[in-house]
Amino acid sequence: MKNNELYHFLLRKTWQLTEQWYDSLDKSNASGVYASQDPKVINTLKQQNYEFHLQFCNAFNEEISNEQFYKEFEEWVMTVARDEQHLRTPIPFILREFFRVQEQYLDLVQEFIQLHEHEYSDENINTWNRTIVKNFNLIIAWFTQESYQYAELKLKSQQELINELSSPVICLNDNVALLPLIGDIDRERAKFLLENTLKQCTKLNIHHLLIDLSGVVKVDTMVALQIYQLIKALSLINVDSTLSGIRPEIAKTAVQLGIDFNKIPIVSTLKRAIKGLV
Repeated sequence: MKNNELYHFLLRKTWQLTEQWYDSLDKSNASGVYASQDPKVINTLKQQNYEFHLQFCNAFNEEISNEQFYKEFEEWVMTVARDEQHLRTPIPFILREFFRVQEQYLDLVQEFIQLHEHEYSDENINTWNRTIVKNFNLIIAWFTQESYQYAELKLKSQQELINELSSPVICLNDNVALLPLIGDIDRERAKFLLENTLKQCTKLNIHHLLIDLSGVVKVDTMVALQIYQLIKALSLINVDSTLSGIRPEIAKTAVQLGIDFNKIPIVSTLKRAIKGLV
């Protein structure tokens, strides 16, 4: 049940709520945004909290529909969920502060009732309290989902950048390039490796690609198979391949899989391979 008198009462308390919330914030064992001593970060945090109150008060504004209430809240949720300081803050700490703010509103309803004794029924009070709890639950779930999805998107973007940096096609001259493979090759990286190498060889007009395996830490069936598939795909776009740095375990795995490297030039070291091609 909306009530404009309660709405205006809450609205007058917005900045006071923010100051009380920040003053009572446990900064000693907090992490992320709540532990910051940077004045700029603190001011931004307070402003975000204050804007939350301005939006949340509309839950009791008779001129605002529930649909409009959530629509106008969307910008706040999206902004804070994608805020770098909040992304570096553990979710349990953020949830703790949501619940502390919820308690502020439940206390304010009691304060409002004391100022208007006998004007409102227990049913009115219970409805307002349920409205607060219901909306906080929805906003918390909404915020958590947006924060998680945005963090996943950033992680995927960072992983793609890591894959790109760890699988570079390096031009040695106009037609010859080097692909030094370093570290572990998992399924996701192998997929990126195939797609990125083909794209880069086409873009750079490469005719011969030297693939060096001396930096590959772990060699298993999947790695050997992906290397073979990469070489086969390169041949389809008229790019010849030379392998260097093949260790005994790679050769053993290839034999077990029935992969035939006999038609592919193989040299023992990267130095020899470069010397023979450039």
